Amino acid sequence: MSDQGEEREFVVPAAGEGQRLDVWLSSQIELSRTRVARLVAEGMVLWNEEVPRKAEPLSEGDRITIRVPPPEPAHAEAEDLPLEVVWEDESLLVVNKAPGMVVHPAPGNRSGTLVNALLHHVKDLSGIGGALRPGIVHRLDQDTSGLLVVAKDDPTHRALSELLKARKIRRLYLAASWGHLDRSPMKIDAPIDRDPSNRRRMAVREGGRRAVTHLRVREHWPAAELLQVGLETGRTHQIRVHLAHLGHPVVGDELYGAGWGKGMSGGIRAFARELARRTPRQFLHAHLLSFRHPRTGEVLRLEAPLPPDLAQVAEWVRSMQ
Repeated sequence: MSDQGEEREFVVPAAGEGQRLDVWLSSQIELSRTRVARLVAEGMVLWNEEVPRKAEPLSEGDRITIRVPPPEPAHAEAEDLPLEVVWEDESLLVVNKAPGMVVHPAPGNRSGTLVNALLHHVKDLSGIGGALRPGIVHRLDQDTSGLLVVAKDDPTHRALSELLKARKIRRLYLAASWGHLDRSPMKIDAPIDRDPSNRRRMAVREGGRRAVTHLRVREHWPAAELLQVGLETGRTHQIRVHLAHLGHPVVGDELYGAGWGKGMSGGIRAFARELARRTPRQFLHAHLLSFRHPRTGEVLRLEAPLPPDLAQVAEWVRSMQ
């Protein structure tokens, strides 16, 4: 198997008619049904050239392609990397993740991740997340900066996961989005699933998992707005997908931001081009995290201001108004 993994193709025989995709595929290769389901969720499986659901019912003649990544290392290695800790006690810590840092090791990112840094800082993290995701309760995209809570022990990990599931962890983001919302505040309730046309993307799709995002305008800019965004659910790329679905993609978002300049002209378009040029990454930052400590009962309310790269962009906009 190469560093890119192994790709295999199957044609469903008559005996596979009516079976679930994940069940049938796991019977054809030496992978568990859970592992197959995870590969489906990660866009590694194509069904008749489309991204399927794991429970997709099969028909004779269906063509299945699966790419199995190479085996991951058994354990993440501790690395002495910069790590900004904003809160820490014997049960948990909250870190301010730097932009560009991947949260946990995966094929193509086996080192230099937040987990590698955490293992150097904390000698014994919760094992619930597995050998490559110890202590990780929730994640941030690689190019999203900001606050993230990490559990040091299994009871704390379970308690934090329950708080997250019960929507009792408040997570607020700052995002710059193109154009102007027609109202504020605004609630987006639109299901999200894998984009069938591009395995790297998510999309608003009927039948997807429920996703709810709350938007409020904090600053009105020429050609854009600075938003406060609250997550009620935590789907992959949720904020980016919902804003793109509205026609107001996140400034600097290369994956979901195509067509951001539609309808702009004259001085506004020139301003927008300069804003795009000055924005080094997707303008998205997890700036507030609030929850009740599972051990002490204390309400923690932690904030992280915009990091320098995004703060400079915001200051430039303000100076131009």
